[in-house]
Amino acid sequence: MRAKRPIAFVTAVSSLCLALAACGGTDTGTATGAAGSASATCPEGKVRFGIEPYEDPAKLKPAYEVLASALEKKLNCPVELQVVDDYSAEVLAMRNGKLDIAQFGPLGYVFASQKAGAQALVSFADASGRLTTYTAGIWVPKDSPITSIADLKGRTLALGSTGSTSGDALPRYALKTAGVAEADVKIDYAGGHPEALLALTNGKVDAAEINSQQLAVAQAAGTFDPSRYRKIWTSDPIPNDPITVAGTLDPAFRTALKDALLGLDPGDVAKVGAFLDVDPPGPLAEVTQDTYGPLFELAAALGLSEKDV
Repeated sequence: MRAKRPIAFVTAVSSLCLALAACGGTDTGTATGAAGSASATCPEGKVRFGIEPYEDPAKLKPAYEVLASALEKKLNCPVELQVVDDYSAEVLAMRNGKLDIAQFGPLGYVFASQKAGAQALVSFADASGRLTTYTAGIWVPKDSPITSIADLKGRTLALGSTGSTSGDALPRYALKTAGVAEADVKIDYAGGHPEALLALTNGKVDAAEINSQQLAVAQAAGTFDPSRYRKIWTSDPIPNDPITVAGTLDPAFRTALKDALLGLDPGDVAKVGAFLDVDPPGPLAEVTQDTYGPLFELAAALGLSEKDV
């Protein structure tokens, strides 16, 4: 298995400001100054928003800048966007008080809830207001003799990255339920969903996980032709990523944040939604811990802990 990368932050965007004067100007009567430490919508003078690297950060940043800018205006508070190094870094950052809000993958949320007190607020909905889902999948070349999970014995399987819901835990659970020991499969952690797909298309592995979100992105970019490959396994639907808030923050801020997120226009979240196969996008929808109950059960079934994220 691939060794985990060091836990570190990559600051994707410095504080996104409401206006030029709010970017450190001398006028204390600007939006930032007015928000101040006493404001329920800006308790520390800024909101630190963490994003895990489920796609190339260079592609994620422009999409999340749009969402963060809209959230700033709703809260009247600068939003500092951070793309973290890996899944475990995001959980650790919230636990250590370095993130106020964060978007986690469903499995990452399980451990963020348990170890950092993260509270799920909203997730991504379609134009009808229905919460969206995605699926994990395992693909092979069209002419491959592999037709089932059982046929992966002795074969190479590219997974996304350690701690990913669709790119790690669910494919490993599929092996377990099929009676295939992980030791009998040559698992290659490729470093992310795009990298797992490339490992397959470049002929480096016999099979690879490609979730429905990455499939949609790759097809739109013209980098994957499904007609040349076959899907041998797919998971049950997984609720899309939650945006969460640290449980240590003031309840008044949590309420204001949820209201602000629910009040964002579909256009404010559309670019992020495109990475999550949300088409056509709607406003964000409210979620709770119960929404992700099956992921808590999955973690228990695999005996996972935050060290596995």
